[in-house]
Amino acid sequence: MNHIGIMGGTFDPPHIGHLFIASEVLAQLKLSEIWFMPNNIPPHKDRKYNVTNEQRVEVLSLALEDHPAFKLQLLELKREGPSYTYDTMKILQEKYTNTVFYFIIGGDMVEYLPHWHNIDELIKMVTFVGVKRPGYAFPSQYPLIEVDIPQLDISSTMIRKRLQEGGNTMYLLPEKVRNYIEEKQLYGTKEGSRTS
Repeated sequence: MNHIGIMGGTFDPPHIGHLFIASEVLAQLKLSEIWFMPNNIPPHKDRKYNVTNEQRVEVLSLALEDHPAFKLQLLELKREGPSYTYDTMKILQEKYTNTVFYFIIGGDMVEYLPHWHNIDELIKMVTFVGVKRPGYAFPSQYPLIEVDIPQLDISSTMIRKRLQEGGNTMYLLPEKVRNYIEEKQLYGTKEGSRTS
């Protein structure tokens, strides 16, 4: 039986916080792998940066390539329409019958669980893993495994802001990711804006 952790998100861009959480959950729960599953971003969503899904996949691939247990799962990017976790997990369970899935969420999402689509059915399909996050309460009416890790208050929003302002992103992003973003001038990065 395989035990697979799933991390969903926009990963826009993926940063060391994502990798650190995945590494801690992998080790503490003794999982086989962690699958990073980028969400599709609706075209109507107001974004002040122009990054294609192909570029997001490339950046995430670069972030994961040095860890053999970290894999890319593109199911949600390939589907049209809203990507509900319930629908995604139904597809994955049908395809990977010999697998127990653990869905990794932060403290902000733990609070939002009551609003998830078909949550009462979803909790029968996956085990939720809650990772503590600064500023969020953790108790939940739904069963979940709490993973206590050192807290890194890093967000993709903060990193995008630094990139746009020419700020320092060293040690916030994997070096290959940082180089790719600067080379392609993603997220408003200006050529020659590297601070170190």
